[in-house]
Parts: sequence; structure tokens; C-alpha cells
Amino acid sequence: MQHTRDEILHFMNNQPRMVVSTLSDNGTITSAVVGFGQTEKFELVFGTHLDTRKAQNIPKNSNVSVVIGFDHTGTIQYEGKARLLKDDEINHYTEYHFQKHPKSRQYKDEPGEVYFIVEPRWLRFTEVAYEPWKTTELSFE
Repeated sequence: MQHTRDEILHFMNNQPRMVVSTLSDNGTITSAVVGFGQTEKFELVFGTHLDTRKAQNIPKNSNVSVVIGFDHTGTIQYEGKARLLKDDEINHYTEYHFQKHPKSRQYKDEPGEVYFIVEPRWLRFTEVAYEPWKTTELSFE
């Protein structure tokens, strides 16, 4: 039995943080824990400072890998393309982030604060509360 899209979104909505991995110019993989929000289209939204490695890596290589879920119930493996939010997009998409992380709103207008959106290509939701594990894959290409 497969998970529904709504079940996967519900799981994502109950996870406040994710690990995002990016690739540097010299081929080094870097990973960081960030708070995030998500849209109904499985897009992920997160903020960071312009000086961070992820903020410097993404414009050079937009491919990212994400892991969501760190407890005993399940996890999502996620691959997508990230891009910097600009202009009117910022106000629209950051609301998804601030719904989950209202205290983060105070940093929105800080110098150097930037926001990214990750558009999904593929994800696998594995729910480990079942034996055997219940796994669902979605492809967005």
C-alpha cells in the first residue's frame, strides 16, 4: 500500500528541520541542518545567511539532496534543484517557512539574510513503523 501525497505532506509538515547537502566548486559535499517550510507542490523553503557555504554553493550548482525526519517513525530522502528567491517571490514563499517557524520572521529583513526554494525531482518516504517498512516514491520530472 502506497502513501498518499497528503500523508507525505502531513509528515513533512510535522518535521521542523531538514539536512540539506550542496556541492562546492572543488567537489566537496557540505551538509547543514536548517528549518524549513513546504508548499503543496512539495517545494521546500528555507532561509540562511549569504555567508554560509550552502548559500555560496547553490548558485554555482543548484542540485541539492535533502533528508527530512530524524525520529523513529520515518524519513524522506529528497532530491531537487534549489534557487535563490527574488523580489515578489520572497514575500510569497517565505510565508510557508514562517508558518512553521514564526520566530524566524524577525530575521527576514536582516542584511545578508536570503531565502531559497527547492523544487523536487524525486522523493522517497519510508515509514519504519511497519514491518516491512512502508515505502513510497514520487517523481516530479
